[in-house]
Amino acid sequence: MRRGLAIFLFINALIVTFLVHSVFTLLTLLIEDGSTDAIHSAEIPAPNSPLIDSLPQLIPKIIHQTYINESVPEHWREAQTSCIDLHEDYEYRLWTDAKSRELIATEYPWFLNTFDNYTHPIQRADAIRYFVLAHYGGIYIDLDDGCNRRLDPLLSYPSWVRKTAPTGISNDAMGAIPGHPFFLLVIESLRGYNRDWALPYITVMYSTGPLFLSVIWKKYMASGADVGDGPSGGRVRVLMQDEYNRHAWSFFSHHRGNSWHGRDARFIFWMGRNWMLLTAGGFLIAAVVGMGLWWIYGRVLLLGQRRGGKVPWRQMPSFWRRHNQKEYELLERHEV
Repeated sequence: MRRGLAIFLFINALIVTFLVHSVFTLLTLLIEDGSTDAIHSAEIPAPNSPLIDSLPQLIPKIIHQTYINESVPEHWREAQTSCIDLHEDYEYRLWTDAKSRELIATEYPWFLNTFDNYTHPIQRADAIRYFVLAHYGGIYIDLDDGCNRRLDPLLSYPSWVRKTAPTGISNDAMGAIPGHPFFLLVIESLRGYNRDWALPYITVMYSTGPLFLSVIWKKYMASGADVGDGPSGGRVRVLMQDEYNRHAWSFFSHHRGNSWHGRDARFIFWMGRNWMLLTAGGFLIAAVVGMGLWWIYGRVLLLGQRRGGKVPWRQMPSFWRRHNQKEYELLERHEV
C-alpha cells in the first residue's frame, strides 16, 4: 500500500512539475512590470526642446510600417500621414507582402519556408517587423498608431519596446539599432514557436505576436544580455503607458485597429476581464478532480481486498476507513 501511494503521489508530482515548467516563463510575466528598464518621463525632453539635440542618435532615422499592398485603408491614412509629416528627414518604408517576402528570400532564405507557410497573414506581418528591425534598424509603428510628436528622443536608446496591459510587451511600436542582440534572438526563435494552438488568436499571439515577443523578452533578460545603453549595448528599454499614448505629450495616439481579431479573440478578452472568476473556477475543478482520483484510488484498494488482496486496515486511506469501516470489518470476519 505504501508503495502504491508513493507511486500515486510521484506521478502527480511529475504532472504538476511538467505543467509548471511548461508555463514558467508565462507565470513570471505576471509579476514583470518592466520598471527596471522603463523610460521615465524625466529623461524625455519636452517636444521641441533644445535638449533633444544633445541626445545621442543610436537608432537610424527610419520608420517601418506594414500592409498588404500600397493602398492603405482610408481609416488608417490619417495616422500614417501624421508620422510621415512629422518626420520629413526620416526614411519611410512601407513593407508590402511582396517586399516582405523579397527581403526574406534574399537575406534570410532559411526562414522562407516558415514565412510562406504561416496559416494567418498577420503572422507574416508580425514576423517581418522583427526582421526589418534586426536588419536595418529604425522604428516600427503599426498603421493604427499615429504620431503626436517627433520620435527623436527614442533614437537615443539601442533598443526599446512598449509595456502593455495586463502583462508583457507589445509589438505595435518598437525601435532598435541594426543587429541588436534582442531582435536577433527574436528572429532566431520564430521557427521554434511556429505551432498551431487550434484557436487563431492564441496561435497568432504565441507564435509571432505580443505574447511570443514577451516570452522571448523574459528569456533574453534571464540570459544576462540585457545590459549596456551604448551604441552596441544589449539593453532593451521599455516605453511605459504614459509615454506611449496616455497624455497629450505622449509619442503616439491610437486609432481603430485589431483588424484580424475574430470571435475567439473576443472570448479571450472576456476571459481576461473575468480572470479572477476563472482562476477560482480552475482551483475548484482541480480540487474536484483530485478528490475524484483519490476516491478511485481508494475504490481500487477496496476491490483488491474483496478479491483476496492483503491490505492492512491501518494502511487504507483515512477516507475509506471512515466510510467503509463496517463493510471492511465484515470482510475481515469472513476471512477469519
